[in-house]
Amino acid sequence: MKMTSFQASLAAALLLTATWLAGPVSAQTQTQPPPARPVAAPAPVPAQPAPAVATQPGAMTAPAPATAAPAAAVPVAATPSKPATDAAVAPVVEAGSTAPKAGIAPAMKELSPWVMFMSADIIVKAVMIGLAFASLVTWTVFIAKSIELSLASARLRSALKKIAEVRSLSEAQMALGTKEGILPSFLTAALREARMSAGLSSDSGIKERAASSFAEIVRAEQRRIRIGMGFLATIGSTSPFVGLFGTVWGIMNSFIGISKSQTTNLAVVAPGIAEALLATAIGLVAAIPAVIIYNHFSRVTKGYLELVSRASGAAARLLSRDLDRSHGSAHSRAAE
Repeated sequence: MKMTSFQASLAAALLLTATWLAGPVSAQTQTQPPPARPVAAPAPVPAQPAPAVATQPGAMTAPAPATAAPAAAVPVAATPSKPATDAAVAPVVEAGSTAPKAGIAPAMKELSPWVMFMSADIIVKAVMIGLAFASLVTWTVFIAKSIELSLASARLRSALKKIAEVRSLSEAQMALGTKEGILPSFLTAALREARMSAGLSSDSGIKERAASSFAEIVRAEQRRIRIGMGFLATIGSTSPFVGLFGTVWGIMNSFIGISKSQTTNLAVVAPGIAEALLATAIGLVAAIPAVIIYNHFSRVTKGYLELVSRASGAAARLLSRDLDRSHGSAHSRAAE
C-alpha cells in the first residue's frame, strides 16, 4: 500500500509538474503561430532547390535549372517593375508632347511681323518706321480732305441755288449774307471793280478787270484745295523705292550672316530674308492707298473747281447786268 501511495504521490507530483510545464509550453505555442506564418511565407524558398540542382550536375546541366530560376524570379519582379515602366513611359510621353510645342513656338514667332521688325537691322527699322509714318499721313490727309471737299462743295452748291433768281450783285450779297466762301469773294471783287470804275464809260474794260480778279481768286482756291495732295503724290511714288532700299539692305545683311555662319540652311537664311521683305511689304502698303486716294481726290477736286467756275460765271453775269442796267438808266436820263 505504501508503494501505491508513493506511486500515487509520485504520479500527482508528475501531474503537477506536467501541468506547470504545460502552461509555458501552451503560451509558447500560442505566441509561436505568428512567427510560424512568416516562416511559412518564405515558402517561395522552394527556389533554393534550383541552386542545389545546379550544384549537382556540374557545369553542363547548370544552365537548365539556372534558366528556370530566373523564370521563377521574373514573375516576382514583374509586379513591381510595371509601375516603374509606367512611370518611365509617362515622362517619355510628356517629353514627346512638349517637344513639338517647343518647336512650334519659335516658328510662330519667326512668322510674326512684330518679331521680324524687332530683330531687323537699325536701318531697316528706320525705313519701316518712316513708311509707317507715311501711311499714317496718307490716311490723315484722306480724312481731312474728304471732310473739306464735301463741306466746300455742299456750301458752294447751296450758294449757287440762292443766287439763281437774283438780278443784281447787291441782291446776291443780301441773299448770301455775311457768310464766307468762294462765291461771296467773287461778288465782293465784282462790286469793288464796279465801284472803282464808276466814272468810266468802257464796260469791256470793267469786265476784263473783273475777270482778272476772278482768275486770281480761282487760282488761290485751287492752291488751297490742293493742299495735302503733294504729300499723297510723293508717298505714292517714293514709298516702293524706300521699301526696296530696306529690302536690299536687309538681304545684304542676311548674306553677310550666311558667310559668317558658313551654312546655307533654310532655317538660317529665311528669317533675315523675311525681315528684309517686310520693308517692301510696308512700302507697298503705304504706296498703294496713297496712289488710289490721290486719283480719287483729283477727280473730286476737278468737280469742285467746275463749281468754282460756275460761281465765277454767275458773278460775271450779275456784274454785266448791273453795268447794262446802269447804262440803260443813264441813257434814259439823257433822253429825258
